[in-house]
Amino acid sequence: MEHEPHDPSTDTEAVPGVHLAQLATGAEMSVQHFSIDPGAEVPAHSHHHEQAGYITAGTLTFVLADGEEVVCEAGDSYVLAGEEVHGAENRGDEQVEGVDVFSPPRPNPDWQE
Repeated sequence: MEHEPHDPSTDTEAVPGVHLAQLATGAEMSVQHFSIDPGAEVPAHSHHHEQAGYITAGTLTFVLADGEEVVCEAGDSYVLAGEEVHGAENRGDEQVEGVDVFSPPRPNPDWQE
């Protein structure tokens, strides 16, 4: 077993108002904490990784390629298939917090490419 304590010095602001913390990375998956400020958004993107997540606080609106919107609130989970185009927006007044699991591992994504 590997134990990986969180090191806040490695946290990053991927895009304005979107904060990521790489938690653990194994051979087959990685775990990442995210925090999204009110009004901030993750731009539309895709990746070959399957992504499963859980919202621990706030409300996050996913915007899919066809314009469909899926609202996830604290306590909700979701799964995005690899290559599924998606973005996310915090349209609320409170911070959104959650955890994502990626398979295969997705260390340090760069949404600005």
